[in-house]
Amino acid sequence: MTPQTPESPPVIDRVSPTRRPNRRAVMRQDWHKLLFVHWEVPPEQLRPLLPPGLELDLYEGRAYVGLVPFTMTGVRPVFLPPVPGLSSFHETNVRTYVHFEGRNPGVWFFSLDAENRMAVLGARTVFHLPYYFAQMTLNTNGGGTNVYRSERRWPRPLPGSCSVEAKFFGPIAPANVGTLEHFLVERYILYASRRDRLYLGRIHHAPYPLQSASVTALDETLLAAAGIARPDQTPLAHYASEVNVEVFPLERVK
Repeated sequence: MTPQTPESPPVIDRVSPTRRPNRRAVMRQDWHKLLFVHWEVPPEQLRPLLPPGLELDLYEGRAYVGLVPFTMTGVRPVFLPPVPGLSSFHETNVRTYVHFEGRNPGVWFFSLDAENRMAVLGARTVFHLPYYFAQMTLNTNGGGTNVYRSERRWPRPLPGSCSVEAKFFGPIAPANVGTLEHFLVERYILYASRRDRLYLGRIHHAPYPLQSASVTALDETLLAAAGIARPDQTPLAHYASEVNVEVFPLERVK
């Protein structure tokens, strides 16, 4: 008899999702001053937090949770110009990485905090994403240092706050396919769930102009609000200055 061996993990195509979908986008956005902060988290802690149908996307058997603060500008439908007071705001998301039946590697958001009430209501309604309204600031200091702050106002769970200071440095270059950096940041698919139905959304932009970063101060409760115990370890951090983004409509996952 041939001995049984553990099933090999799926070989996931991570290049095809980076290509622009051959259809019309519905929104345009510009993302600035993106800080990617990541911790390795035991997979068994994250799996119960995912909706049915999604599986954790692992890098060499390891699962990661990310905290990503940044600023959005030029947020508008493709047929309209930006609207002052509505098209620019800060955002911070908490996320992990998933796939659907060995394909379409993407992002599962535990929360997305934004300082624009209309954006929060619109994203909850149209994209079925767990957006929260928060008061937020971003201060750029000299010497390549940014300070991101956020305080959730509604809805629950509360508290949901974040204060992170980070320095970015070194050469600027896209992440290479196959590296941990590429696995963590080059994500062009998001998943959402509503009434036990799973949806997939696509975005497109040029590869991130990535730099190394280090977190010099951190005080946050967003992971705990999502039901995640933050590891007591120095996080991995990266920084990207800007990308111009196209957003495509949601698709029902069948």
